[in-house]
Amino acid sequence: MKRAEMRARLERRSEPWDLAIVGGGATGLGVAVDAAARGYSVALFEGVDFGKGTSSRSTKLVHGGVRYLRQGNIPLVMDALRERGILRRNAPHLVHDLPFVVPNYDWWEAPFYGIGLKVYDALAGRYGFGASKLLSKAETVERLPTIETEGLRGGVVYHDGQFDDARLLVHLARTAVGQGAVLVNHAPVTGLLRDDAGVIAGVRVRDAEAGDELEVEARVVVNATGPFADGVRRLDDPEARGMIRPSQGIHLVLDRRFLPGDSAIMVPDTDDGRVLFAVPWHDRVIVGTTDTPVDDVSLEPVPLADEVAFVLEHAARYLVDDPGPDDVLSTFAGLRPLVGSDDADDTASLSRDHTLQISPSGLVTITGGKWTTYRKMAEDTVDHAAVLAGLEPVPCPTKELQIHGYHPAADRFGSLAVYGADAPELQALAAGDPALAEPLHPRLPALRAEVVWAAREEMARTVDDVLARRTRSLLLDARAAIEVAPDVAALLARELGRDENWEERQVASFTALAKGYLVT
Repeated sequence: MKRAEMRARLERRSEPWDLAIVGGGATGLGVAVDAAARGYSVALFEGVDFGKGTSSRSTKLVHGGVRYLRQGNIPLVMDALRERGILRRNAPHLVHDLPFVVPNYDWWEAPFYGIGLKVYDALAGRYGFGASKLLSKAETVERLPTIETEGLRGGVVYHDGQFDDARLLVHLARTAVGQGAVLVNHAPVTGLLRDDAGVIAGVRVRDAEAGDELEVEARVVVNATGPFADGVRRLDDPEARGMIRPSQGIHLVLDRRFLPGDSAIMVPDTDDGRVLFAVPWHDRVIVGTTDTPVDDVSLEPVPLADEVAFVLEHAARYLVDDPGPDDVLSTFAGLRPLVGSDDADDTASLSRDHTLQISPSGLVTITGGKWTTYRKMAEDTVDHAAVLAGLEPVPCPTKELQIHGYHPAADRFGSLAVYGADAPELQALAAGDPALAEPLHPRLPALRAEVVWAAREEMARTVDDVLARRTRSLLLDARAAIEVAPDVAALLARELGRDENWEERQVASFTALAKGYLVT
C-alpha cells in the first residue's frame, strides 16, 4: 500500500468511479472494503490520516454493549454481538477474547448482574466468546489482584472482545487496496462536483502533500466523516440542519501495576449513569470513559480537567492503589458522532444505532453507530449507494472476507502479533539491519523497524501517523513519544526523501500535539 501508487492510479482513470468515499475512519474504510469486494470501483479520500479522529480513540473493545442491554436496545446488542463474532473470525490476529469482572459490593448485585449477563450470553448464541458465571470473593480477588476488598462480596465474570483499533484500520485499508480500491490520505475533500441537473457527480480534492487539486468524478459520493459529517453535508447544502450531537469520551492510560491480572473491570453504573472500564491493553491499563456533550468538533479534542478527575475518582473506588494525576502515562479523547435532535436531554441518552441519509442531490451520509458494527454499517451503505448509482446489484461478501494480516496463531510473533501475517516480513526487515531491531524507546514496545515499515507499506507520512496510530506509542506513554520524536522524524525523512527542515517542523508539530495527551 504505497501512496505514490494510489495517486498514480487515481490520475490514470478516465471514467467516473462507482463510489467516492469521504473519510478514512472505521466507517469509510468499511465501506471501501465492502464496495471493492463487490467489484465496484472505489476511491477514498482521508483529510489527514486513517483513523486520525474518533476511530483510533475507542476503549479498544469489540463488544455487544452491556449498557445497551440495560436500556432495552436488544436489536443493537444482537447486531453487535453477531458482528463481534464475525470480526474475531475474520481478524483473529487483532481481535481476542477478554474476561470482564463486575465486582459486587451489595447483596443484590450478584443476582441482578448475573441474570443480565446470562441474557447477554443467550443473545450472542453461536457467536459467544464464553459463558458468564458468578465468582466468590476469593475468585474475584484471584482475577483482580488489586481490587478494593473492603465490602467486596464477589463478582460476575463475562466475556467480550478486545482489539487494537488503529491497527485494524490500517489492515482494513490494506484489505480495501487488495480488493482494488484506491485510498489517499492527507487529501481533504474541499468541494463537491455536480452534473447539469445539480446531482452530485464527484469530489474536489486537495492533495496536502503534492500541493495540487484534483476533480474526481463518481457515480455516488459517500460521506463517512463521523463527527465531521455536517461539514461535508454543508458542502452539498449550506443551509443543511445539523444532525450530529458530538459527545466527548476520554480515557486515561496507567501502568500495568494498577491492574496486573488478565481480566478487565467493568463498573456498570457510575455517578453519571455510564459504564466504566479498566482494561489491560499492550501492557498498560486503559480506564474510561466519559460522556460530555461538546459544541465544537476537533481533530484533537482535549480531555477536560473535570473528566480526568471523574475517571480517577471512580478508578480509586475500585483499586487498592488509588491512581493520581502523576500516574497517568497518557490521556486521549474521542468524539462520538451521535445523531439526535437539539432538544435531546443529554448525549448519553442518544441512540448508538447508525443513521443513513440521502440528500436531494444524492449525497449519501452514514454516521452514528459504533466500532463493533462497522461492517454492518458498510453493508447497509453500499446496498443503498449501489441502487442510487444504478450499479449492478452484487451481494455483500464481507461476512466471510478475511482481513489483511489474517493469522490464526499470531501470538507466536510476540510484540509484532498485531501485524499478523505481515510479522515475518517485519522481522526480516529488522534482522537485515541491527539498528532497526532496536526499540524506539526503553518505555515503548515498538521497534525502529516499525517506523520504516509504516512508511514503506502503510502510507505513514508524518511523525504523528507513526507514533499515534501505526505504533500507538503516543497513547502508551506520551512523554516517551515526545522524547523519541526526533529519531522517528529522522527515520521517516530518510524513507520519504525529506530534508532537515522538514524533520524540525515535524518534531515541533508533534511535540505541541502530544502535550495535549499529558495530564498537567
